[in-house]
Amino acid sequence: MRKGISIQKKYFIILISIIILLLCFFYWQNNSIEVNYVNYQNVKIPKSFQGFKILHVSDLHNKNFGKNQSKLIAKTKKSKPDIIVITGDLVDSHRLNIEVAMDYVKQAVTIAPVFYVTGNHERWSEVYAAIKDKLLQLGVTVLDNESITIKKGDDKISIVGMMDPNFMTTSERSTDNVDETLSMLANNVTTDFSILLSHRPELISNYANKNFDIVFSGHAHGGQFRLPFIGGLYAPNQGFNPTYTSGLYREQNTTMLVSRGLGNSVIPIRIFNRPELIVVTLTNE
Repeated sequence: MRKGISIQKKYFIILISIIILLLCFFYWQNNSIEVNYVNYQNVKIPKSFQGFKILHVSDLHNKNFGKNQSKLIAKTKKSKPDIIVITGDLVDSHRLNIEVAMDYVKQAVTIAPVFYVTGNHERWSEVYAAIKDKLLQLGVTVLDNESITIKKGDDKISIVGMMDPNFMTTSERSTDNVDETLSMLANNVTTDFSILLSHRPELISNYANKNFDIVFSGHAHGGQFRLPFIGGLYAPNQGFNPTYTSGLYREQNTTMLVSRGLGNSVIPIRIFNRPELIVVTLTNE
């Protein structure tokens, strides 16, 4: 009888240990920020922008990383970016908390100039006007289907921002309308080298057809659950076994960089898919 109780206790301890380890693993997967470094080479990059560093932030979904976003800010400072680009879903429409999202932004603007485009959750929140107003007050450059030229030394490059297609009416969300918007934006580019900020990676063919050099995107959350040799399992607007979830993709003369993002929305857990910041260094060599 005592031996039976001892075996039961042993199994119970093993079970509890497994549960604790799993909880620690899930916490680490969802809260430990991974910083990935990418060298992007293009002969069109002007000489003055050699070594120019861009920090890519996406899909925060008003998630907290430490008190007042201390952990996220520490990673941001350490990367020493020349600019910061935010590619949408700064807030989460299912549990809206604008102030938590702004905790990061109000500190990020003191580190480097911040450029922002919308995601689908900004549209779904139905308070985008208030979000945009706060961003502008903090000094963020909001690119709502707009482009801007930035200068360094004697050289210039263009940064273009496309609003998420959800800001279009239902009848306008066709490929033709997306192409029309991209054509307008591409026609406004006055420099040899162009950067496009757009939330949706599944539109890579549309971006490539307009000859943008590099596109920063998010939305896919890395496929939420990632498996070795397989990658992400599911992404919005791509479904199961999605193609564009993480890293670099090339089509024609366009390179697209997809961030796995920082926060979660409908699915609250990431597996083998830690929150991500990407630091891109431009080089023409």
